[in-house]
Amino acid sequence: MLNPPEASPAGRAAVTAVVIVVTLILQVSVANRLPLPGGVQPDLVLLAVVALALVAGSMTGMVAGFLAGLAADIIPPADHTIGRYALVYCLIGYLCGAASAEMDRQSAVPFFAVAAGALAGTVLYAGTGMILGDPRAEWATVSSMVPLQVLYDVIASPFVVWAVLRATRRYERGERARGDRLAVPAARYRAMSGRSGTL
Repeated sequence: MLNPPEASPAGRAAVTAVVIVVTLILQVSVANRLPLPGGVQPDLVLLAVVALALVAGSMTGMVAGFLAGLAADIIPPADHTIGRYALVYCLIGYLCGAASAEMDRQSAVPFFAVAAGALAGTVLYAGTGMILGDPRAEWATVSSMVPLQVLYDVIASPFVVWAVLRATRRYERGERARGDRLAVPAARYRAMSGRSGTL
């Protein structure tokens, strides 16, 4: 049986770029056109940044967040100060990536982390709007829109997280295999050393 190809940093960067581009296209062409109650839509780009950060770590999350946010700031219908999304997505990517080391990826924890990232991103974006004097970022508007935004993000998060995990699975598996190459499982170690499982 052939060994799977080794994961390369260039391959991981290419997959990250493809995920961001596809998510931006889906955000502009599909999500922004959904006639949802409250006049808000799920932020697929934020969800993708959070998922990438949880999979790849804080540096990838920060860089992917900055680039995705900058693209979201420029792509029409951008009607806000350039740099707001770049700042928010960069910070959220870094925080979620830093928290990813403490998480068990085999459970539902990543989905709760995505929900927390969506809440933090939405609140941070509204906060930067208030600081910059965006008339749409008044307290009454923000307090009614944030719960809906987070709800829609939570509903969309399983699909986005699943897609990102599928896209990055090969690279994560390759890195785990390389990282565990010298590790000896506990049961095998006990068998090799002649120790039983009891003390």
